[in-house]
Amino acid sequence: MSRILAIDYGKKRTGIAVTDPLKMIASPLVCIDTPDIFIFLENYFKTEKVETLVIGYPLNTNGSATDVTKDVIRYKNNIQKKFPAIKVEFADERYTSVIAHQTMLAAGLRKKARRDKRLVDKISAAVILQGYLNKMGIGN
Repeated sequence: MSRILAIDYGKKRTGIAVTDPLKMIASPLVCIDTPDIFIFLENYFKTEKVETLVIGYPLNTNGSATDVTKDVIRYKNNIQKKFPAIKVEFADERYTSVIAHQTMLAAGLRKKARRDKRLVDKISAAVILQGYLNKMGIGN
């Protein structure tokens, strides 16, 4: 069985989330430094079968491009070139950081933990992935 991986791209850090092999549950996986993403993906793909990679597509609330949108498009193109066997798609990432903070609050995390940007990034990746699963009609 294969998994779906999601990426919440940032210029400094990148949050990553993954489904279980049945593609039912989106879970935060890790947050890594963005320059290390290709090394991470290469190693991950050696041990886990991934059928789709979902990348958060940054948009302003009005639907216009952000200052990071062009970077994310270039990032997606580079991933497709390096890993041509894996389907790469975009998913709207508007409000994912807000939802991640709400999730952390609902989970009872203390203020110090909620300030951890690495934790926010990987939870945001899980929110992106869950949204993708819901849109595709798979998962819970």
